[in-house]
Amino acid sequence: MPVIAPMPAARPARIPGQRDGADETVAAGTTVDHLTETYRAHYRSLLGLAALLLDDTASCEDVVQEAFIRVHSARKRVRDPEKTLAYLRQTVVNLSRSALRRRILGLKLLSKPMPDMASAEEGAYDQLERDSLIKAMKGLQRRQREVLVLRYFADMTEAQVAETLGISLGSVKAYGSRGIAALRVSMEASA
Repeated sequence: MPVIAPMPAARPARIPGQRDGADETVAAGTTVDHLTETYRAHYRSLLGLAALLLDDTASCEDVVQEAFIRVHSARKRVRDPEKTLAYLRQTVVNLSRSALRRRILGLKLLSKPMPDMASAEEGAYDQLERDSLIKAMKGLQRRQREVLVLRYFADMTEAQVAETLGISLGSVKAYGSRGIAALRVSMEASA
C-alpha cells in the first residue's frame, strides 16, 4: 500500500497584531509553525519508525497522525523547539506500543472453540450408544451387572470387586466374562 505524504501547506497566514519580522517563538513551548515544518520534514521518517513497530500501513499512519495531534495539544510543554522531533518520536513509539497491547488483549479475549468439543451429531450418536448400553445393562443378571459396574465404571480391580461384593475372585471373573458376552450379544442385536 503506498504511503501518502502530506501536502505542503501554503505560507502561514499573518496573525493579527503580529509585527512583520517579529520573533515567532513563544516564550513557553514550540510554535504551530515549527510543528508544521517538523511535520513536513519528518512525516516519512516517523511513518517508517511506526512501520518497524506495527505491521500495517493504516495503523502506522493513524499512529503518526495521533502523535502530531498530541504534540500539538501539548506544544507548550516542549520548552526547547529542537526537542520537538524527539518528543514526536517518543510519542510514536508509545502509541505503537499501545496499539500492540490492544491487539494482544483483543486476541486473548476472542472466544476460541474448544478443540475436544464434539459436534452435535457426535453427541447425539454417543447418547444413543449410552442409552443402548444402559438398556443392555438392565437386561443382565444382578450379579453380572454389579461386577461390570464396579470393574469398569468404578475402575476397581478384580480383587477389590470381590472384597466389595463378598464373593470369590473366581466368581468375579466368571460373572464379568458372562456379563460381557451377554452385553456383546445384546448390543449387536440392537445395532
